[in-house]
Amino acid sequence: MTVPRPVAKPGSATIATIAGEVGVSVTTVSKVLNGRADVAPETRARVEASLERHRYRRRANRQQATSQQVDLVFHEFDTAWAMEIIKGVETVTAGAKVDIVLSQLDGAHSPSAQWLDTVLARRPLGVVLVLCHLTKAQQRQLLRQRIPFVVADTDSATSASVPTVGSNNWNGGLLAARHLLELGHRRIAVISGPEDVLCSRARVAGFRSAHDEAGVAVDPDLVRYGNFAAHSGNDHGLELLQRPDRPTAIFAGSDIQAMGVMRAARHLGLDVPRDLSVVGYDNLPVATWVGPALTTVNQPLRDMAGTATRMLLDLARGEELATSRIDLVTELIVRESTAPLGRAA
Repeated sequence: MTVPRPVAKPGSATIATIAGEVGVSVTTVSKVLNGRADVAPETRARVEASLERHRYRRRANRQQATSQQVDLVFHEFDTAWAMEIIKGVETVTAGAKVDIVLSQLDGAHSPSAQWLDTVLARRPLGVVLVLCHLTKAQQRQLLRQRIPFVVADTDSATSASVPTVGSNNWNGGLLAARHLLELGHRRIAVISGPEDVLCSRARVAGFRSAHDEAGVAVDPDLVRYGNFAAHSGNDHGLELLQRPDRPTAIFAGSDIQAMGVMRAARHLGLDVPRDLSVVGYDNLPVATWVGPALTTVNQPLRDMAGTATRMLLDLARGEELATSRIDLVTELIVRESTAPLGRAA
């Protein structure tokens, strides 16, 4: 059995120190540091524990190889929503003369080992993750090589040690539902994003709170989770609007999803907003151009992305952040897709 030696001065340990303490080769320690998969889980755990005890970090001379790039990682990349994030990041990186490397995870919420290997080899200034997160092991591997990371629009609860920029999703759901309730609607449906995504649940929680505030019960059959795509709004919209007790208003989890709802309404011969009021979320530029123009919750996507990028560049320069969590304000933008309750559904 290997007995752990007293921990040296933080940052003074070498790979050889770690290898000697754990009883493995220098090559094995190097593989763990570089995120290689060809290390037995038990051995990896012992090496990780030793690295953590010694607060091991790469030497400063290794830092000179860092590229002038920021990795921008999406869980999915197929909507105008993603373009708003990119524009917000680019506004900051262009002024700093930093390049952007884009990648997406095909719907997954944590990057693969292959992605991590590529990042560790390229050594960017840092990583911005959008609606996705790093595992604890991935966090440790990046931090040991002094590659900072920031999460924008987090998909799950993050610890205080993970810098995060988001918006007040609960308030957004509250504002949307409150607006529809004030217009006289009482059967209001909500179609949110994936139930395992934090912002989806927060918007539904705000939606419920507005109903509690008004003393109106929420029909559980009118609460739906899908994804933020148009087909989700269309599919759920068709199902909801063909009910004999159909809702008179629908709050969608994104503007794109709301457009799917509006398509479903047109397919069924319903007029928006005479027969159905619709509220979206995000306030994408296209929301002003659909007919009717979409009432929506403004989520300052470009500001969120820009703030996250500035935080990342500060960390890359070795600066301490004033706060690790920033939630920007959401506000309701009233346009033409909502109206007072008219005839009964």
